[in-house]
Amino acid sequence: MKFKELTNLSGQELIEKEKNLKEQLYKLNYQRYSGRVEKPHSFTMLRKDIARIKTAIKQSGPKK
Repeated sequence: MKFKELTNLSGQELIEKEKNLKEQLYKLNYQRYSGRVEKPHSFTMLRKDIARIKTAIKQSGPKK
């Protein structure tokens, strides 16, 4: 997911996307502890996407 894609989304859409990615990360962690993760690089990708979304939310927030 590119940062430019996130700047076009509204605040509510960003929050929904963040919630969805966190849920995916939770499920992946569950699979990791069960011992059957097919794509271990997914952890890094999801964490970076969540960080990008949080940055976009902060930047689109109210200006002081």
